[in-house]
Amino acid sequence: MRGSTRHIWTLFKKDLLLEVRQQYTFYGVLLYVASTIFVLYLSMGEPEGVVWKGLFWMIQLFICVNAVAKSFLQEGRGRLLYFYSIAGARDFILSKLLFNALLMLLMSLVSLFLFMLMLGNPLSHPLSFVLLSCLGGVSLSLVFTFLAAIAARAQQSAALMAILGFPLIIPQLLLLNKASTIAFEDVLQGGLSSMIALIAALDLMIIALAVVLFPFLWKD
Repeated sequence: MRGSTRHIWTLFKKDLLLEVRQQYTFYGVLLYVASTIFVLYLSMGEPEGVVWKGLFWMIQLFICVNAVAKSFLQEGRGRLLYFYSIAGARDFILSKLLFNALLMLLMSLVSLFLFMLMLGNPLSHPLSFVLLSCLGGVSLSLVFTFLAAIAARAQQSAALMAILGFPLIIPQLLLLNKASTIAFEDVLQGGLSSMIALIAALDLMIIALAVVLFPFLWKD
């Protein structure tokens, strides 16, 4: 157990150092986020709450695709063979899930700040929406990390991610959109805790699937 934790932490630090050294990737995503929200501001000004909420989750989806889906594309065959010799498949996929979850958590907070700055703040319960945006960002990152692992091993990254991602991500987005509606209502309604628990259960299911299925891809 201790050795597995050390492997996960070492692989996580490797991804973090690569992200710090290759800053153009991180800043490129930030530029994409800022420019997209600025274009929305020029086009719509300060939209009403329903439109604001829908735009936010749509932007989150595209941010996740740009920030997370590349995680397996930068790993060459030789590098994967090296990781195979020093760590197991479970440690490798868990380190990727952890790194991408933290990356998407940061991106979610940045995009939420820019949304409030440029498109106004129609939220009645900002803290509830901050919690949901963080949870939603982590959830999206887990799904797309798992899909990126499958697509990278199949060597059909873009097409396969689109085919597999659509039926998996739509129910999750609908659940996040429904849960975030509570943050726009004047009176805090019940049911938020149950929806958060359901989203967390879906996240745990994705992690379990990744841990169980990725070793079979790893052996190929």
